[in-house]
Amino acid sequence: MHEERGRRLPPLGALRAFEAAARRGSFKLAAEELHVTPTAISHQIRQLEEVLEVRLFERATRAVRLTDAGARLYPALRDGFDSFEQAVEAVRRHRTRTATLSATVAFVARRLAPLAGSFRTAYPDWTLRLDASDHPVDLDADADAAIRLGPGSGAGLVTEPLFQDRYALVCSPRLGIAGPADLRDAPLIHYDWGIRDDPLAPLWRDWFARAGIAPREGGLSFTDEIHAVQATLAGQGVALLSVHLVADELALGALVQPFGPVLDGHYYQLVYSARQRDRAAVGVLREWVMACFRGAARAQS
Repeated sequence: MHEERGRRLPPLGALRAFEAAARRGSFKLAAEELHVTPTAISHQIRQLEEVLEVRLFERATRAVRLTDAGARLYPALRDGFDSFEQAVEAVRRHRTRTATLSATVAFVARRLAPLAGSFRTAYPDWTLRLDASDHPVDLDADADAAIRLGPGSGAGLVTEPLFQDRYALVCSPRLGIAGPADLRDAPLIHYDWGIRDDPLAPLWRDWFARAGIAPREGGLSFTDEIHAVQATLAGQGVALLSVHLVADELALGALVQPFGPVLDGHYYQLVYSARQRDRAAVGVLREWVMACFRGAARAQS
């Protein structure tokens, strides 16, 4: 059985030193390129000459010149190192990099997940990781950027406004609600806003006050905004929901906004660490998020 023989090559460092010196015509310039001393280049080439048992350079005071043996060796090494460089660059270009964007569970489910394919189209060499969490994450360790709702984000963070949230009465068209009188028998859908004493929290009492309608109590209550959306889509009642989170359903007619005021909420903001602002992952997330929500910002201007 044939046994494969290992490669019989001189040390790679010596071959690299020779190729650089032959290409640059100087031990000094080769040393600068390889970030070593001219003495180290001279030592590597002398080692290669000893292994090959042939002189590769004619040495002069200020320059070096290839011998016939060196001239035969150089083209093969030059072409080989060119191929190495091209292969390494190809691997570098096609390596998978991950950009992690954090947002609330509702925002990821309702707005970011349906847009995720556009990220892959715009940045084919990147993987988008969506971190769904209703609690702020560490933007120096656990995510590259976040989309957050509300004022302020803490010291050391950069915030860029995206668009203002707005809340309206929405319901399934199957309920046939057209005016205030139709609300008498319609259950109110509530969800736990989670921030106590927030003046911009979307509360039914504020909507009734703005609409000039006597307030009502009772109905259905959920601890999660997504569940409140699902119940509204199923025709279980009327809800005070973010028009941005149900924008697709409003556009398709699965939900309607029959009447009444719209309450202003907080701004959605893109947030990232000032210490990480120059990272490539932060840059691609910023470009993608701004492109995705530029239309929402223009609609409010």
